[in-house]
Amino acid sequence: MQPDNGDITTLLIDYASATPPQSARDVMRLSVLDWAACGIAGAAQGEFSNWARSLGTTGPSTGFDGIARSMPDAALVNGTLSHALDYDDTHFDHIGHPSVVVCSAALAVGEAQDATLASVIDAALVGAEASIATGLWLGRAHYQIGYHQTATSGAFGATIAAARLLNLTPAQTRHAIGLCSTMASGLKSQFGTMGKPLNAGLAARTGVEAALWAQTGMTAAPDGLAGPLGFGDTHHGAGDPVTLDWRMPRVSHKFHACCHGLHACLEAVRDVPLADARQITVHTHPRWLTVCNQPAPETGLGAKFSYAHVLAMTASGHDTGDIAAFSDTCARDAGMVRFRHCVQVHADPQLTEMQARVVVDGTTYRHDLDTPLSLDQRTARLMQKARALVGARADGIWAAITKGDRAGLVQLLTS
Repeated sequence: MQPDNGDITTLLIDYASATPPQSARDVMRLSVLDWAACGIAGAAQGEFSNWARSLGTTGPSTGFDGIARSMPDAALVNGTLSHALDYDDTHFDHIGHPSVVVCSAALAVGEAQDATLASVIDAALVGAEASIATGLWLGRAHYQIGYHQTATSGAFGATIAAARLLNLTPAQTRHAIGLCSTMASGLKSQFGTMGKPLNAGLAARTGVEAALWAQTGMTAAPDGLAGPLGFGDTHHGAGDPVTLDWRMPRVSHKFHACCHGLHACLEAVRDVPLADARQITVHTHPRWLTVCNQPAPETGLGAKFSYAHVLAMTASGHDTGDIAAFSDTCARDAGMVRFRHCVQVHADPQLTEMQARVVVDGTTYRHDLDTPLSLDQRTARLMQKARALVGARADGIWAAITKGDRAGLVQLLTS
């Protein structure tokens, strides 16, 4: 039975106490590995170090930068740093990055509560599911008009993750959702700036604060999310019906250090020799033409949003899974600049946002990011990615996750 438009709050409350299936837990553990590797690598960049040091709070929860902070501030720092490289997972049901927000919130609260790692992972999982469900309820128009689903829907997911670990009652959780409704925010206008990863951090902090404040007895409008003049009404929400389901097994992990819109194309030709190709035609969903179709990027950042250049990199033997490969030098390499002229990109409205069709000298290759990977395949590729990001530490992180060693995981995040 589908809830009516006003019942999204009850659905989120149900997620807070739901028992996840093992298949969803298995994928969430891999997303924790991915989040950890992205966060460690993001912290190593140093871009946010001055900002993080300026926060100045102390407390029981650990940041990727090794500083112990309050639960909300640890969630803020870790959410921001783990999204700094934009290399974390994406869920295309609502076009949002769920794990950077909910893992940051769950670990901050779980560490302070001395929760088991299994409990932290379950909290992150129900939080991720709640964020995806909220995003589906808000609908595509919410994203298209300029709201960043990672930030808006993500804040509600963080609220549910924190509420579960704090053992809030259903009434307290409803108030926490109401408090989140008046705080959640985040705009796509921040894309390409430090404000984009900050959106993820703010969402994580908002969820933790909303749950903590509800625990103290603070109340809010019980229909702050779905009621008149609530979040949905005022943030271009469609109010689409949503049911309780487990959608995280369909999350798309990034295996290439570039815009997710390029990944189906890269996967389609992953085993195709391109060095001698004379003509490559990429067919993709129309929305990607305005996102990642820079024909002649001159910087490493621009190269991350260019079909022509990532295919030139592939043809030249560059690893598109290596963040360092996307350099200004690479973007200006004469051979790759010449190769880009072989690439044409066309919109095909019959394709989904997760599909691509690539024609190489008359031969067609296809890929759909929604094609399930086996758990072993996903594990192997994420371990390869994590090792590329953080070296041998990746093996220790995965061992801590599989053993349920929360203290060991925290130590590895900052060592």
